[in-house]
Amino acid sequence: MERHDRLRQIADRLDRFTEATTDQLAEAVGAEGACMVAMTEPEPPVLTGEEVSDRNLAERLCSGCMFQEACLELELRWSGPMQIGVFGALPDEDRRDLYPIWRARRARQWGGGQR
Repeated sequence: MERHDRLRQIADRLDRFTEATTDQLAEAVGAEGACMVAMTEPEPPVLTGEEVSDRNLAERLCSGCMFQEACLELELRWSGPMQIGVFGALPDEDRRDLYPIWRARRARQWGGGQR
């Protein structure tokens, strides 16, 4: 499957969050997201500041998270094209490429505004 097709499929799945407000997404991800829960554990994972190590850690945390897609939708709303790190199990480069596809869909669905 071509990369662009894969990104379009991800955007298709994110359409289910069109009606959710940004506050609703932030509340769900903040309370239940695997990375957020892990940070409240007695021995939370340690970010090293090294891109490869931190990306591997983030991808591991994301792999079992039920809120991956909500997290991805939230990050696209919050950060727009300025993507850094791993959110929703996608590294920043993939999210930067996904953003214009996602944004075009939201512009049609929301009439140009954000929630």
